[in-house]
Amino acid sequence: MKKKPFVLGTTLLTATLLLAGCGNNGGSGTSAADYELENVEFPLKEKVTLHLMTSSSPLAPSDPNEKLIFSRLEEETGVHIEWNNIADDYAEKRNLAIAAGDLPDAMFNAEASDKELLAWAEDGVIVPVNDLVDKYMPNLKAIYEKYPEYKELATAPDGNMYSFPWIEELGEGKESIHTVNGMAWINVEWLDNLGLEMPETTDDLMVVLEAFKNEDPNGNGEADEIPMSFIDGNGNEDFKMLLAAFGGDGDNDNHLVVNNDRSLNYTADDDSYREGIEYISELYQKGLVDEEVFEQNWNSYVSKGNDQRYGVYFTWDKANVTGANDSYDVLPVLEGPHGDKKVTRTNNFGFFRGRFVVTSANKNLELTARWADKMYEPIQSVQNNWGTYGDEEQQNIFTLGTNEAGEPMLQHAPLEGTAPGELRQKTEAGGPLAVLDEYYGVYTTSPDDAQWRLDLMHEHYLEFIENDYNFPQMFMNVEDANRIDQILADLNPYIYQQRAEWIIGGITDESWDNYLAELERLNLPELMEIYERNYEAYVSNSEE
Repeated sequence: MKKKPFVLGTTLLTATLLLAGCGNNGGSGTSAADYELENVEFPLKEKVTLHLMTSSSPLAPSDPNEKLIFSRLEEETGVHIEWNNIADDYAEKRNLAIAAGDLPDAMFNAEASDKELLAWAEDGVIVPVNDLVDKYMPNLKAIYEKYPEYKELATAPDGNMYSFPWIEELGEGKESIHTVNGMAWINVEWLDNLGLEMPETTDDLMVVLEAFKNEDPNGNGEADEIPMSFIDGNGNEDFKMLLAAFGGDGDNDNHLVVNNDRSLNYTADDDSYREGIEYISELYQKGLVDEEVFEQNWNSYVSKGNDQRYGVYFTWDKANVTGANDSYDVLPVLEGPHGDKKVTRTNNFGFFRGRFVVTSANKNLELTARWADKMYEPIQSVQNNWGTYGDEEQQNIFTLGTNEAGEPMLQHAPLEGTAPGELRQKTEAGGPLAVLDEYYGVYTTSPDDAQWRLDLMHEHYLEFIENDYNFPQMFMNVEDANRIDQILADLNPYIYQQRAEWIIGGITDESWDNYLAELERLNLPELMEIYERNYEAYVSNSEE
């Protein structure tokens, strides 16, 4: 396929100037090479180069080839990757490159939304990959044949696949590690110091937080304790975990719950949602909530956590905030004022469609597809997802051992106090991969931190999750995807702005009624109609 010409005047100039300064190769990611390779087998007899655009963590090397994962891949395949690694403002610079027609062979860690995939396909920026999967990608093809639901999720409404996905399984259904997002953690050392019992109800929690504020639980004679903290908004550090105690469906990041009769409920306009926010507001009015919750970022949140200043806080894994110590434990599911004791299921799922796309500038489709298919080899996928072994320059995620059959198996090494998220960011490759449940015990061990988290979920949470389904990552058509983005661009900021105002100043009947009217004006009914129509079609197709 030929590269599509773009004529965008000053946009082209801006994009070219901006991109000339980013990445480690100092310029364009476009490759004009055509190696005319057929029936590709690795390692190649002569080394060739592909040009890929990517983004990686600031903690990782600026040149991804310095990662042991990629240097081994080059040795195994004979394919050298010339990376344009965009360290910051990735989406903006990526889109400017596309607008300028300055295309690499492919985008690794493309982070493409459904809307972007469809728009890029329509504009000729990326190519369909159906034939590439069928002809040149036996590893991914086998996954799709064994688990057709993943192929269905990867397929656009027009019947084409435009990307290679990231798949991570760890538990199934309600027992998936993705079922619960941010967990609530409580300072049990402070409970012991003050002779307090673990809270069992929302009223108990308020009493405990007041004691944390007023009774110097850390014993330093200073009022430096923060009874409760969170990061306002979507994400693992929000307080949504508490809202299910007030009845109804609670809340999650999408404000969307699938009931067991397959009906959908938007949670942010429920009376129980209001009651939960009123509870958080009361905590705030009493000075029990960190004053910085509406402005702090991850770094400031972790800094205070490292100093053990929190009584209660929220995150995926406490090791990333307060450390892998015994000072904090899971806050059990609390019983609310009406006797409710439940957990809202998230809509998270170990699948992301747009991890790797092949551009129309690529003249080496078979080579690119076969290289990308290497990412779906089980041992390679495991390393891409977490990190590697045998690195003599830094800490390793794995050691290389054998399974019961005597075959190679990656075994998670002790973290030795290192935050798992930080080590992963330094060493992982990301990109397209598949880690399936059946790999554990065969190709890799379950990560200690993940297994520990799953055990905690079983102990504290899973029996209180009532919903059998979550809202799937449906691939909608361009019109619906665009309209959803338009609606959410106004709706979500308004919801969180109003929530913050209520937490600080309280809720009145008038303000609640005005809020409900504004949700309708911001097209919530239309949003739900699009969700419901697409979900009904998804369920119908799944049952065929």
